[in-house]
Amino acid sequence: MPQIGTTIFSVMSALATRHGAVNLGQGFPDFDCDPALIDAVTRAMRAGHNQYPPMTGWAPLRQAIATKIENLYGYRYDADSEITVTAGATQAILTATLALVHPGDEVIVIEPAYDSYAPAIQLAGGKAVFVRMERTNNTDTGFIIPWDSVRAAVTPRTRMLVINSPNNPTGMAMVENDLKELEDLIVGNNLYLLSDEVYEHMLFDRRRHESASRYPVLAERSIVISSFGKTFHVTGWKVGHVAAPAALTAEFRKVHQFNVFTVNTPMQAALADYLTDPSPYLTLADFYQRKRDFFRKGMADTRFDLLPCDGTYFQLAGFNAVREDLSDTAFCEWLTREKGVAAIPLSAFYDGPCDAKLIRFCFAKKETTLTNALDRLTTL
Repeated sequence: MPQIGTTIFSVMSALATRHGAVNLGQGFPDFDCDPALIDAVTRAMRAGHNQYPPMTGWAPLRQAIATKIENLYGYRYDADSEITVTAGATQAILTATLALVHPGDEVIVIEPAYDSYAPAIQLAGGKAVFVRMERTNNTDTGFIIPWDSVRAAVTPRTRMLVINSPNNPTGMAMVENDLKELEDLIVGNNLYLLSDEVYEHMLFDRRRHESASRYPVLAERSIVISSFGKTFHVTGWKVGHVAAPAALTAEFRKVHQFNVFTVNTPMQAALADYLTDPSPYLTLADFYQRKRDFFRKGMADTRFDLLPCDGTYFQLAGFNAVREDLSDTAFCEWLTREKGVAAIPLSAFYDGPCDAKLIRFCFAKKETTLTNALDRLTTL
């Protein structure tokens, strides 16, 4: 992959460190997880759960995942044959793509998109076909998926479609009508769906997460991915999970066993124990909405133009009123170097040129961190 360099997230984080900037770029919390979760890991280690678990994942954790999905979305996955624990969501994305995409296949990717989708498709020998979301003037919805354009992108070679909702970086969350469009598209064209739902518990203003697992016909052709790291503020643990019908899971596991085999045991045992109480993930939306609202209120005193944010812990902002002479990448470098706040350019989430003049801030930070950043941004 000679055309692939270091990701923009690593580049901007390194630049932030070099210049002592407040890092609102890379998407990870700067606060600790629940101490009860750490205690659960310690108990698991002391109980001797330190050797290889089953390749598919710690059995009590797989059962807890299946129960959680059924309680939230009404769809029952078999814990033994349809749930797999993964080394984070990125590994799940790569494994699912390698399992389902053959050389010469086409995969539709909705942009802006997380930057691991296209390389995974390339490694599988496939071709990524990009369809861009459209900006709207609606104050409640910054981006929408143009389903007519998605349908027009389908060819006889199309094998799979990749979605991410709530979406990183736009914060857009798909609604019921989007899932109905998606269901018609997937079933009508005999496609597979890779549904990246790592921000499933971060929807604001009482929105409902429209998981692919909520729609039985769609679920039968979907690999649904989520992340404990995102949900429980432990991104460094790199533990995620995949839910898929048995036939797709069998193919997924054929690849999984050779690119990671299995995932660290004590964290899995701890997560199984922690999931017995649903309140940590059921209250997560309110937790992050408070952070979103705090950040947006502070940004109202700046010259940035904020787009709507339905979910995730990311906020898009336009910067034309600050420096219209710079591209988004150049602006992020300038902002980090000269003003001490790091962000991510939106163009990093597109395959081709993007002149949207938008940058992404991460508000999954302590209030003191956000206040420090806001103090710097209000001086622009």
